[in-house]
Amino acid sequence: MNKDEIFMKMAIEEALKAEELGEVPIGAIIVYKDEVIARGYNLRETKQTALGHAEVIAIEEACKVIDSWRLEETTLYVTLEPCPMCAGAIIQSRIPRVVYGAKDPKAGCGGSIYNLLQEEQFNHRCDVETGVLEEECSRLLTNFFRALRLKKKKLPNEDKH
Repeated sequence: MNKDEIFMKMAIEEALKAEELGEVPIGAIIVYKDEVIARGYNLRETKQTALGHAEVIAIEEACKVIDSWRLEETTLYVTLEPCPMCAGAIIQSRIPRVVYGAKDPKAGCGGSIYNLLQEEQFNHRCDVETGVLEEECSRLLTNFFRALRLKKKKLPNEDKH
């Protein structure tokens, strides 16, 4: 197992924490000089905030650890391709490298729908590595949404009273 896969496994562990809370299982970690300095997982439902994405939470924590908004010399590992908001936060925090597992065909801004992370017009661009443990990351999401749909089907229809 290479270094990217080892760190992605740690991001998957974060995603499982989200899943335990009933959150969409997305996890992220930030690595600086081969050391994990920040972790995050989805907390949108738990905290009822649009900003509760794994990447944003990890970025906030990393900024505190480094005591700077500039996260140069770091790598962000995330189980799902960043959305536009998270891609913006990545660019703004100057993270030079992003590694993600599963593609997001509905909101991905690391190459699927758009590639904000490498947009030439921005003053900062990232190196992007895709598909690291992609199958495992995708399976987490597929299983989560399948279980959610089954749960919704089993709920009694309250409109029939």
